[in-house]
Amino acid sequence: MLFLSLKHLLSRKKQTGLILLGIILGTTAYVVISGMMLGFQSYILDRLVNNQAHVRISAREEYVYQNEMQKIFYPNDEMIVWKIPPSGRRDSTELQNPKFWFNVLDTTPEVFAYSPELTSQVIFRRNKTEISGKIIGSKPALEQRVSNLSDYLSEGLSFTDLGDSGNRIIIGAGLLKTLGARPGEIINVATGKGKSVPFKVLGSFNLGIQNIDDTTAFASLLDVQKLLGMPNRISNIGVKLIDPSLSSGLTEEWVKLSSDKVESWEETSAAILSVFKTQDIVRNFMTISILVVAAFGIYNILSILVNQKKKEIAILRAIGFDSKQIIELFMYQGMILGLLGGFFGMFFGYLGCRYIGTIKVAAGRIGGDTMIINYDAMIYIKAISLAFFSSLFSSFLPSYAAGKLSPIEIIRSEG
Repeated sequence: MLFLSLKHLLSRKKQTGLILLGIILGTTAYVVISGMMLGFQSYILDRLVNNQAHVRISAREEYVYQNEMQKIFYPNDEMIVWKIPPSGRRDSTELQNPKFWFNVLDTTPEVFAYSPELTSQVIFRRNKTEISGKIIGSKPALEQRVSNLSDYLSEGLSFTDLGDSGNRIIIGAGLLKTLGARPGEIINVATGKGKSVPFKVLGSFNLGIQNIDDTTAFASLLDVQKLLGMPNRISNIGVKLIDPSLSSGLTEEWVKLSSDKVESWEETSAAILSVFKTQDIVRNFMTISILVVAAFGIYNILSILVNQKKKEIAILRAIGFDSKQIIELFMYQGMILGLLGGFFGMFFGYLGCRYIGTIKVAAGRIGGDTMIINYDAMIYIKAISLAFFSSLFSSFLPSYAAGKLSPIEIIRSEG
């Protein structure tokens, strides 16, 4: 049966070659586009999601509303007309009961690690240069377990070099450049309320995200508490989970425990994830469109082949081939086209990804300056599956039509 299928396909080499080319192009396009898009997504996720906590517990953000104030000051439902309706916020700059959260996190098996932090807007000064930015105080050993920032530090530097105190600081590469400073020098950090405090620059980090690299610095939690005059205070807790996909469910549970703000990484990165979904839709739509065209080609070539091979079908039926075997004969042809097209498409797609992976896009980026390509095995499995099943589906109707033909009908139609 396989021999007959190959003979039928080779009898129309030009048409078979064109259909095979369509499947190869569709599969190649899927592999290349998927490799590029998923590589880009993994790059962004690694820097924006994995460098942040999966869940962040921070001081409450509470807005003042007219109805709420009316119930507090006028509980008897008096008819009140406000000349100037109350507005504003009643935020807290710090967690009111961090020990409560420590107990919750210590007893939650899904939690891998957590790190208390104190974050504040500050002014970085060196000579006459002043830059506003953000300083994050944390316990280096704990912060290292929550984020992978250590992977993007300057050579020879460890996050734990900050120690528990000593006014040492690690700043973004862009911020270091703007200040004109070098590792080992002293810069001053001020909150705007008190005197500047000197910090020794240990080194820099480079995430490749400009708004972070140009404005952010890390120091020990104790040093930042002293800088802000807020001993034993923390503003948020970063939580890393064993499974990041559990963050939404845990956030829904934890938000009921306190008035503090609890956000999952899906919420804080919602805009980025929506872009990823759009990319996936475009990627799948493009590939499916190409494969649909190829599938119609398979349908057409098999339909024509059925009409041209009626006499052979009649002979096969006459010598004992039943309807099921005739269907298998033409289904095999679709399967052969799908498998060959999928295999060669994966091969050329892999070669295309290897070439694109050599194209330089960003000089000086940590981890390399070329295109990031994803070589996940699932890309190739999905590629050959799409090619195979689209070919299989498109070959069913012509095969079914061929199986229903009887020798008598063929003789009459030929006569």
